[in-house]
Amino acid sequence: MKFLKLGMVLAGFIPALAFASQEIEHSDPVASVILWTTLVFFFAVIGRSLANYMKQPAVLGELLMGVAFGNILYFSGSELMVVLREGPSIFNIMRDMLTDVPLVAAVQKNISNSFYANQIITALSGDNGVERMKVAYVLDIFSRYGVIFLLFKVGLESSVEELKHTGRESLQVAIIGVIAPIALGFAVACLLMPDSTYNSRLFVGATLSATSIGITARVLSELKKLRTREAKTILGAAMIDDILGLIILAVVSSMVISGVVDLMMILQIVVSSLLFFAAVLLIGPWLVRKVVYLFRFMELWELKLFVAFIFVMTLAWLAAKVQLATIIGAFAAGLILHDNFFESADSSSNASQKLKNLISPLESILAPLFFMLIGIQVKLETFLDTQVLLVASGLIVAAILGKLMSGLGGSTKDDRLLIGIGMLPRGEVGLVFASIGRTLGIMSDKLFTAIVLMIILTTFIAPSLLKSRFAYNSRKNQT
Repeated sequence: MKFLKLGMVLAGFIPALAFASQEIEHSDPVASVILWTTLVFFFAVIGRSLANYMKQPAVLGELLMGVAFGNILYFSGSELMVVLREGPSIFNIMRDMLTDVPLVAAVQKNISNSFYANQIITALSGDNGVERMKVAYVLDIFSRYGVIFLLFKVGLESSVEELKHTGRESLQVAIIGVIAPIALGFAVACLLMPDSTYNSRLFVGATLSATSIGITARVLSELKKLRTREAKTILGAAMIDDILGLIILAVVSSMVISGVVDLMMILQIVVSSLLFFAAVLLIGPWLVRKVVYLFRFMELWELKLFVAFIFVMTLAWLAAKVQLATIIGAFAAGLILHDNFFESADSSSNASQKLKNLISPLESILAPLFFMLIGIQVKLETFLDTQVLLVASGLIVAAILGKLMSGLGGSTKDDRLLIGIGMLPRGEVGLVFASIGRTLGIMSDKLFTAIVLMIILTTFIAPSLLKSRFAYNSRKNQT
């Protein structure tokens, strides 16, 4: 019945989608932007709803809906999808054109595949090319805001105090869960992609090291297993994994940008990352209290939302200024901010409003745009290439083995296999890593597709494997 109702809703949007695909010019310069942003968000919500109905992570539904949405419209002749499929390459093309490089030369410089290059030249030629670029720019900006709020929310769900008390086992699981996938991913890239660059292989390994704390926490919560020893170890390790992964991302990204492997530079990045976290964790709380006191005349909900927005954006900007990823600043902001900072600001009934609940609407609207765009950039025709399937298979094996090995860091009293399974899902964190690699221009279409396939599979199988393992342990304890 639910699927029937959903089909009726989708049928109602088909005329709007068909109309949008015609890409008619409008007198209002933002009309096309409004239409396409709304359509992308609508289908992201449909994907999320389908995933929830099927007891799967929401991010998986948004990603798969993006793949379906983008490829159906692309093969239906939508030239906007031609633009959106190329991701950050489009913005490099526009940057070159603003420096007086002709369109054809700019496209050929940034897109090596002649077939796709010709499609882009056609899509960007004429008056409608400007409209398509506007839509692409706005969707990209909104999606970047979405990633910032997403990592901020992950930080809110983490805690510095919990990090202090997760114990040696969590640290060991996290370290193995980062090192093993990086080594295995790098080895697979060397073996299956002999023509790839060192930076590309390194980024593949870094992407495999990611763990989605949000997906793992959600499954453990649904199973009512958050208080088990294994769950505490998994969540503690996932939080540490997030921090280590972000530092690795900063190191690898800087190495790609500089083009050299310099041990002193790597040391400098690691030290700057640690100093950034240390400075933010020390100064941040003091600064938040000052801002809360200064703007205490606001209503509580308004004060919380205002402080949270300003704080997360400031730290994201500062992270970028010290050559770290903006998501590092967003994550740090989430670690620092909590509702206790606002307790003395207002004693009314509104004090029950949680910071997480106030920020969730922003994340719920903007983050799905990011996952939809990632899905749109997946070119299904590349699956016909046996090399893509071979690389994807190798990465999937490396991704699973690397995280299962992390369970060895757990206590001998615990179910180590269960801990390893809990570290499996890459989810939104892996997608963020992959998108940054694509932005830096070191991931080809085929490699990007293979990595997304790996992320989809590990995210898909982890919840069911966790449930099966807990059920097995329950039956075992009863006998």
